[in-house]
Amino acid sequence: MSQATMGRVINGVDVERLGQTVQAVQQNPSLGTSQFRAVNRWISGGHNRSAIKGFYCAGQEDTTRTKPFELDADEPHVLLGKDQGANPVEFVLHALAACLTTSLVYHAAARGIHIESIESKLEGDLDLQGFLGLSDQVRRGYKQIRASFTVKSDATAKDLEELTKFSPVFDIVSNPVPVSIHIESR
Repeated sequence: MSQATMGRVINGVDVERLGQTVQAVQQNPSLGTSQFRAVNRWISGGHNRSAIKGFYCAGQEDTTRTKPFELDADEPHVLLGKDQGANPVEFVLHALAACLTTSLVYHAAARGIHIESIESKLEGDLDLQGFLGLSDQVRRGYKQIRASFTVKSDATAKDLEELTKFSPVFDIVSNPVPVSIHIESR
């Protein structure tokens, strides 16, 4: 991130603090190491609830959150759920939209690019044959995700699109991530 615009608030981002964060991580790369966590509990059928509270960032455990964020997930009726929350693949679309937007806003602010508004629409194509185990030829997850943005800004669409590539969630869904699963049966 460029420090040319540090000292103001752009797009709701304190670019001076952003610059200080960039400098701190440049000087001590271990400050960039973070760990985010979620604890999930099954309720019934497809309904389950995640609690998100603690995380590690900037060299320490964060203790600023006094209560967890709670996110309910379920399946729609057509997929045998009770529709008491977005389903997990819809949460992926939300996470991607939110992270692309945040990355765009932060990196634009650091470059002095002003953004007046951002709206996005995401669509993901999924074939249930994979999830249901009916075909080894069909992927279990999304086959494709399309993200479309409408941005009112003083920058070109090409410049803004490049800024979205800094999104951690974009990286997560675009590249394989090792996932380990451990199950303890009681």
